[in-house]
This record gives sequence, C-alpha cells and structure tokens, in this order.
Amino acid sequence: MSRQQPEFQGVVLTGYHSNAELLPKTGPCAPCQSAQEHEPSRKTGHYTVQQNHNTQHGDKCGTTNTNVSSLPNPSAATGPKCQPSSSPKPGSSPRHSPNCRPRSQPACQRCNSQDSLDELEMDDYWKEVENITRSGGGGAGRGEGGGEGEAQEEEQQKIPEEGEQEEAWLTEAGLARLFDDSLAADQDQEEDSAVFLSTLTRTQAAAVERRVTTLQQTLLRRRNRQHVPDVRDIFRPPEKDEERDKLKGGSENGQKDVTSSSSSSETETVMNVEVAFSEQALSYRDNHQRLKVTASMNSPDDKLPNFKLLRDKTGQTRIGDLSPLDMKKVRRLVLVEMTALFDTAGIDLKAHKAVKVKTKESGLFGVPLTTLLDQDQRRSPGTKVPLVLQKLINHIEEEGLDTEGLLRIPGVATRVKSLCQELETTFYDDKFPWQQLKQHDAASLLKLFIRELPHPLLTVEHLNAFIAVNNLPTKKQQLQALNLLVLLLPEANRDTLKAIVEFFQRVIDHQAKNKMTLNNVSVVMAPNIFMFKGFRSKVTEQQEFSMATSTANIVRLLIRYQNLLWTIPKFILTQVRHQNMESHRKQNKERAVRKLLKKITTDKPADKAVTEESSQGFIRVQAPQFSKVSMAVQLTAELQAADVLTRFLSQDSSVAVKQEELFLYEIGGNIKERCLDGETYMKDLFQLNPTAEWVIKVVQR
Repeated sequence: MSRQQPEFQGVVLTGYHSNAELLPKTGPCAPCQSAQEHEPSRKTGHYTVQQNHNTQHGDKCGTTNTNVSSLPNPSAATGPKCQPSSSPKPGSSPRHSPNCRPRSQPACQRCNSQDSLDELEMDDYWKEVENITRSGGGGAGRGEGGGEGEAQEEEQQKIPEEGEQEEAWLTEAGLARLFDDSLAADQDQEEDSAVFLSTLTRTQAAAVERRVTTLQQTLLRRRNRQHVPDVRDIFRPPEKDEERDKLKGGSENGQKDVTSSSSSSETETVMNVEVAFSEQALSYRDNHQRLKVTASMNSPDDKLPNFKLLRDKTGQTRIGDLSPLDMKKVRRLVLVEMTALFDTAGIDLKAHKAVKVKTKESGLFGVPLTTLLDQDQRRSPGTKVPLVLQKLINHIEEEGLDTEGLLRIPGVATRVKSLCQELETTFYDDKFPWQQLKQHDAASLLKLFIRELPHPLLTVEHLNAFIAVNNLPTKKQQLQALNLLVLLLPEANRDTLKAIVEFFQRVIDHQAKNKMTLNNVSVVMAPNIFMFKGFRSKVTEQQEFSMATSTANIVRLLIRYQNLLWTIPKFILTQVRHQNMESHRKQNKERAVRKLLKKITTDKPADKAVTEESSQGFIRVQAPQFSKVSMAVQLTAELQAADVLTRFLSQDSSVAVKQEELFLYEIGGNIKERCLDGETYMKDLFQLNPTAEWVIKVVQR
C-alpha cells in the first residue's frame, strides 16, 4: 500500500558571493569593546545554497534525494544595497528592503548551552565575517589578496563533465580496470580489484555498482560502443534464496546483522564500529521510514550525546598506527564506505576537482600546506604541523587561555597586517618579537593563517561532503560521516586540522574565564575555515543563514568528538585484514606454481618453533633496539599490551626511555604493521592474528 512520505528539504552549497556592502557596520558590545583600527573595508563573501524540495510518494525507503551540486563558475552579485541585521532571520528580508536598518545589538550574554546555536551566538558569526571584511582576509572579494596584501590567484574549481566524476571516483578507489580497457590485460590490477571487491559489504558494493553503471551508460553514449566491462558480470545478482539468507544472517565478510544493533533498545550514545556505517544506516532507514531530517540548529533533537565506542579487546586503532601500505587500503575502503553512507541517505555528492593555480613557493601565509611542511622539515625533520602554526598556538597558551573573548575579539587590523609581514621576514631567523605579541593579535594571526591557505583546509574535493553531513538524519550518522571524511583528508591537512581542533578544545576548557564555550568557538571559527577565495554567486538571506549554522555545526562536531574522529573503525580494519589474507593466499599459490617449495620448506623450522611456543600459551616479544633482544610472555585472559611493556622495562634495567615512548607493534600475518593501543588484550589479538610477530619499538609522538 502506497503511503505518502513527509516532505524533505535539503541545503545545497552552490557558490560564493561577495557581500561586503550587505554587512552591518556594527561594533562589539560594551563589555567586549576594544580600541580597533580598521583599514578601508574590503569585500568578503558567503555561500550560495540551494533548497531541494523533494516529496516522495510510495518510497519504501523514505529517504531524501539531496543533490549536492557542483559549484558554478564565479559570477558577480547584483541586488539593492542595504544593511541587514547582524544575524539574518528566516522569514524576513531586510537586505532586500529599500528602507532596511540594522537592528540594535543585544546585551553581551554568553550562552552556556552546548546543545544548540542560539541567535546571539550566531551574531558572533556575522561579526567575524565583518572583521574578515575589514581586515581584507581570506574570504576577500574578487581579485583581492590577503596576508601580505599581495594579489593572489583564486582557487579555481573544475566542474566535472558527464561521467568524469564517476571515472575519477573509481580511479581513486583503485577500480580503474572496471572501465579502462587498457588495464583489462593487467593481471596484477585484475587480482587487486578482485581482492578488493571480495571484501565489500552489500551497501559498499551497491555504491561501486551504481557508479560503474552510470559510467557505462555515459561511455556508451559518448563512444557508441559496448566493449567496456558489463556491470552484470562484476556484480552478479544473488539468487532469491541467497538474498533471503543474507537478509537473515547479515551481509558477507563477517558483517553482523545490524537490525538489532540499530534498534531502539540500543542506547544512542554507543558507537558500533564493528558493523559498516552504511549497513547501520540502511537498517535505520528501513526501520524509520517516517523520520524527517531536522535542519534547525535550535531543535530539541540537536543535543550532542556523549558518544562512546564499543570497547574492542583487540585494541583501538588511531590514525598513524598503521603502515603506509595498509593506510592506502584503508583510504580506498573509506572512500567507498563514505559514498555508500551518503547513497543510503539519498544524498548525491558532487565532488569538485581543484585545478592547479599559481601559488607562493615560500613564506608563511598563502603557501600550500605541503610546500610549507617541506620547508619546515628541512629545518626540523619529522614536522607534521607547520612550525608557524605551532608557535602561534604555543604563544597563545603560554600567555594564558583565560583572556576573555579569545578568538572572538579581533586584533587591531593594521597591527595584525604589520605583524604578518614581520613574521614573513623574521620567523625562521628567530628574530620575531614574540614577547610583544598580544593575545588577540596572535589569535587573529592564527585565523589569518587558516584563511590564507590557497587550498581550503578541508580540501576542495571534500568540502561539499563536509557540508552535506548536516543532511544526514541522525547525529550518529553525522559523526560516522565525519569520521570517514577525516580519514580521507590528505595527511598534511588531517594533522593540521587535528592540531587546530585540539587547541580549540583547550580554549573551551577555560570557558569559565574566557567566556568561550563550544558554540562560541564554533561560530567564530566556521567562517575562517569555510570561507575562502573562489566561491561567488548570488545568495538569499535565508540561504546565507542556513549556510552559517551548517558550517558552525560541522566545526562544533569536529571539536566535540575529535577523540573519536581520528580513529579507524574496526570494520574497516577487518576488511584490510581480509584483503591481506586473500593476497597472501594468492601469493602462496603462485609460489607453489613456480616451484619455490624448497625455500618454503627451509623457512618452516622457525614457524614451527613459534607454533610450539604459542601452543603452550606463550608469545615471543622482540626488542631489537635494546640489549634484551627478546622475551617470552605467557598469554592470559587479562594480559594487555601495556603489561607487556611494563614487564619488559622491569627485566631490562639498561633501558633509558620512558614507558610513554615505548610501543608494542603487531607485525605480519594479516596486517603489515600496527601500533597497539595499551589496553589491547593480547590473547584476543593473538587469536585474530596467530602468525604475527610482536615487536617493541621506541617512538616519539
């Protein structure tokens, strides 16, 4: 029986528009007032969003088909000149009224709630946009530079042609063989794709199948020929009995049935990382057909639960714990899983492709992160976060985080510009007068550094996906999507973002004195992170308001749940283990065919020794960096990785390092290399990977 579904409404980012003349000329309220100098006002900008009204009838899934469209080419804005209220409200259009006037500023009262963004807090957003305008910062108008006042080229974005996005997606996922005839004869590529596809869940396979089908249809129209792989040959439709068994027993590859895990009996604060997020979303969708996505930031449903991960006895895996080879597999799986999660919610992501533009090759501000890190690593090997950013953060913390309005109250514009130029010329010579740098000026320099990056910190490719997170129906799904997106970021962006959100949290920890709550920091930093050169188009006040709250919410989630977002979900790691096992199986088969049995036989005694020791309930822990090369450890149900390290230190008195710098690694078997969490239960992990070696290393993090 067909049932009418409620109307769904989504917000779509479509462009960026210069709007300096539309901003009110309002100053800070009395308690926050400070003497400020201002340069002649430059233009800033804001985003264009598009509302999707999609009423579905008879859709058994009850999902929203939100199309996150590609950004249009930059275009000039038109419209009457007026001054709206500092916090635009839906339903009123002061910016389009001929006699509009800015409304009076409310008294400076900070909201202590961390669950929703109130109107006063959003006033801080518009004040920050105005401050960016006055300082000529990173969201400046057409052809206007930043940092040193130099003209810089805009970040150009290429709108993908038909089929180009699917082709790029499949290539990034390592599945180019599915559409490229020239790779069909590549045996290694074929085997790699086969291994990868064999580990996918139902929803992940559906995401790949959808893009292969779309690309095939495009190629057929474009080339008028049909000798590309047929999607029906890649994904064979299951028999009816097989499909029924799948639905009853869960998906393949060890994925559990998620219907029970997504039921109302499970507390909403628990994060299940053993089952693919997209599989959980599919069960949620099927069980909540009448649920409507709530877009309002102030709704009672906008609470921020205290999410916690289900404790995994084999240990939590954080970013940086795996080898580069396994991280490459992780990234491919995460790309497919992230796409499957949005597909399940009916959100069609349209990714951008950044076109190379001319950027500065040296300096501090307006320099690409990779370039900046290259020059920093020549001075300090192993640097993962730009030195200037580290120094700014350290200086602010050394001066004290109790300064009221930290990050919110801007520094003096002309002084900040002068300090920026001085930093450029004296930073690496250690001649910059840090002792004279005021707190608000330092915070303004930090925000300027973020805005002036020639490529956005969240990347052009994934910015739309970050925005689209707000369209997912639950906070849990939003958090899951952000976890996947953080894993997809380039290493330099991911490490820099982590350093920034950790700093934001330390600022928030002093909110009793600095009056900067989670929401306050989020609304102030959102325009600095999301506003950058290149996005320009017309925008209505309603759309601008929606964009502001959406970006502030993303920053809020990044700060609040940073301890969860920089982890690798167990189901992804399980898929990596399956891929490694399948690859080993194929390699062993090749060895047999090539008659290398003699070499394998000579390797067996060592394996046998390990097996005999293990069968007696012991593992051999190696420590090649120390005088005590190895030790035998008896496995018990309660033995953890931290206990192994403690025992090693007690037996080798010559070790001069702290236990915090010692880590136990799982190497080989079904994983390349993995740094173990101190709370990993060794017996459980040994049962998961019985052929692994256990090695103690010194690592400075």
